Amino acid sequence: MADLKTRHGATAVANVDATHYPANLVITPGREIAVTLTHRPDLVPTDQAQALLGRFALLVDRLTADLTAPVGSLDPLLPAEHAALRRESAASRVPDPEDTIADLLAAQAERTPDERALVSGERSMTYAELDAAVNRLARLLIERGAGPEQVVALGLPRSLDMVVALFAVLRTGSAYLPLELDHPADRLSLMLADARPLLLLSTAAVSATLDGEMARVLLDTAETKGELAALSDAPVRLRFSLEHPAYVIYTSGSTGRPKGVVTPYRGLTNMQLNHQKEIFEPAIASAGGRRLRIAHTVSFAFDMSWEELLWLVGGHEVHVCDEELRRDAEALVAYCERHRVDVVNVTPTYARLLIEQGLLEGHVPPLVLLGGEAVPETVWTALRDTEGTYGYNLYGPTEYTINTLGGGTLDSDTPTVGKPIRGTRAHILDAWLRPVPDGVPGELYIAGIGLARGYLDRPALTAERFVADPFGEPGERMYRTGDLVRRNPDGNLDFLGRTDDQVKIRGYRIEPGEIETALSRHPLVAQAAVVVRDERLVGYVVPSAADSVERTAAEAAQVGSGRRSTPTSTRRSAPPSSPSSTTAGTAPTTDSPSPSRRCTSGARPPSPASAPSSPAASSK
Repeated sequence: MADLKTRHGATAVANVDATHYPANLVITPGREIAVTLTHRPDLVPTDQAQALLGRFALLVDRLTADLTAPVGSLDPLLPAEHAALRRESAASRVPDPEDTIADLLAAQAERTPDERALVSGERSMTYAELDAAVNRLARLLIERGAGPEQVVALGLPRSLDMVVALFAVLRTGSAYLPLELDHPADRLSLMLADARPLLLLSTAAVSATLDGEMARVLLDTAETKGELAALSDAPVRLRFSLEHPAYVIYTSGSTGRPKGVVTPYRGLTNMQLNHQKEIFEPAIASAGGRRLRIAHTVSFAFDMSWEELLWLVGGHEVHVCDEELRRDAEALVAYCERHRVDVVNVTPTYARLLIEQGLLEGHVPPLVLLGGEAVPETVWTALRDTEGTYGYNLYGPTEYTINTLGGGTLDSDTPTVGKPIRGTRAHILDAWLRPVPDGVPGELYIAGIGLARGYLDRPALTAERFVADPFGEPGERMYRTGDLVRRNPDGNLDFLGRTDDQVKIRGYRIEPGEIETALSRHPLVAQAAVVVRDERLVGYVVPSAADSVERTAAEAAQVGSGRRSTPTSTRRSAPPSSPSSTTAGTAPTTDSPSPSRRCTSGARPPSPASAPSSPAASSK
């Protein structure tokens, strides 16, 4: 220093360090090791940098405590993070619901009997008329044997009758099985053969297209109309455990066989309680406190269709859009303008089309609900920046009643899947089933009131996906979603992708393996692969050993027709409708349906003590 002072006049020496990296860890060896973390405050906030340095020191301490431990086995969470997870878990413990969703609808009808409940085309129903129709049909179903642990298939067009039938089934304690009528006949036959419903509620025209040896109640026949007219419309009040199934909805299966998800009643009531506070009250307040009008555009075979029905249970007016209207973006926007619709519930893909057609111009709906797939930045930004409206994203696999997470444009500037809903726990875990720190990707596991019972008569698959919850009470389970997410400092979760090959197209969950299996069944196909390109399913096949004449005939009959029939995407594309495909293969074959049976899955059903009405038979 003296030399520097003499030669250069320096009186002190200081070291100024800077980094262009977001964070830079410097380790200086010596008798005591010095660890320094430098960071760019514009990219890594000071509190995150401090946590990162603290986590490094914690891991060093844990590593030196056991030098034989694999590095990957070390717990990376700070004590404060463990404490926060415990508080979050405790907050998710809420009382189990006691009333069914059908009970709540009946209570609403008593409060507002003369208010208009449903609209479909030129038809409408008040709450009193709806409740009476539900009670009469419920009595008819009970006479036919409907009750807990039974399945009733619904093969009805989009109409007021579909809503009446759905709630009538729920009033009996049975589970409903919705059929998407524009699905291939073979797939519907497979579902009916697999679920073996007690009976089919349908119309004469639709029933004629459905195979299966089962009892049928045709609502448009003179005989059924006469029976219903003779029945009392007095309240039907049956008491049964909310652990019994409320619905069975089929999703794509990776083995080529669709799987039926069995969902109990308690999850539906929990959703109503959550939405009343988190969604309904803010939307009502933003509209000045009045009743709202909701457009029902989602297929009843999709659990997302409950988003609109929950508004109905909450006392609002629901417009059931027919098949043509719900699939036509331009016509749907015009309908919302003409009828001053306040809430629409669509997939993000369809929301983009509606916005292009003017949804956010003129009469602007106060709320746009999104779900079924990841929300693009353009849709999120449009809803965030439009005055008088906001978007709310609802995330949840079919294996958890409708929704697991929720968050909106008022909660985050960028697309988010939000935070766990009422009574729900979201575990973000690594490969060792340990919680990961905030900001670190992990697989999402979900647990709570809305958890499904499992897959219908698929005990092995149920055990694979519904696993023991190491953070819950003894006997509790959690569902492995296969989704990669990360938690932000504000508690909102971001969706990052999948851990497997599952894809989503316009809200439909698709397992490419199911389609590959169908393609491989063709006698001229040795191997098949399916990928997604430009929102379409594209199939590749390796021909089997066949002569040129057979191969040419097969290509002309199968691949050629598939190309000719492939629809093109237009501005009139619809909310969840079957994704288009450029492949053509044989549909899965099914065995003849067997007689109806009780609804079972791979999970343990309610015990006789908790379900006095009719305990389920376990498939284990």
